[in-house]
Amino acid sequence: MTSKRHLYERKVNKVVIPGTTWLSFPVMGKQFDGSPVDRRVAQLFALVTEALAGATQALLRGEIALGNAVVEHDQLIDQLTSEVEQAVWDQIDAESPSGDQLRRLIGILQILPELERSADLAEHIAQRAVFNLGAEMSPLSRGIVQRMTEVALEMWKATADAFAAHVPPVIDLDEDDEEIDILHERLTGEVARGEMPTAVAAQVTLLARFYERLGDHAVNIASRIAKIPPPAGG
Repeated sequence: MTSKRHLYERKVNKVVIPGTTWLSFPVMGKQFDGSPVDRRVAQLFALVTEALAGATQALLRGEIALGNAVVEHDQLIDQLTSEVEQAVWDQIDAESPSGDQLRRLIGILQILPELERSADLAEHIAQRAVFNLGAEMSPLSRGIVQRMTEVALEMWKATADAFAAHVPPVIDLDEDDEEIDILHERLTGEVARGEMPTAVAAQVTLLARFYERLGDHAVNIASRIAKIPPPAGG
């Protein structure tokens, strides 16, 4: 019987980039029914996902202006994260919630740092795009980065949808996480071949870690969402 790992490896081996067109990745529907805090958290999911997609597009297409925009917008995400955190604490102080309502607010506080760190990782990718790293990467490494982004975006979409649901479904990201790990190994293996300049190879090694961590954060957030009680009346 063919293992999942071998199936993933076959998929990774087929990565091709010439002529690829980046597609926009919807996070969730325009209508989101939830509290003001929930709506702001949903906005954070959207901003992080857009930052990841934009950073990779800038990296692989050499779009320096887009890379700069992603870097600059990271401040917006940091600001919004701080505002959501303050809003949660204000709600706790004003309402003195208990039971499921308190557990939901604490759960939101726990996922905010993961969202902020994920935005920082997208910013790190965009910073390398600004220096046009993608143009110096090998074709295979570029293809692997593209596939890592596609998988990571799928994970973030599933996680965002889980948060948006009044009764969050149990989502299983294990297969996607395994594929990200295999792609990480492939990318570091490509670096080890020594076909890229040393300075470029060092940066590609960091890219591999950034994408792997983005997958890890999606898994961590999904795990926390599964434990968050639904909103009152949800």
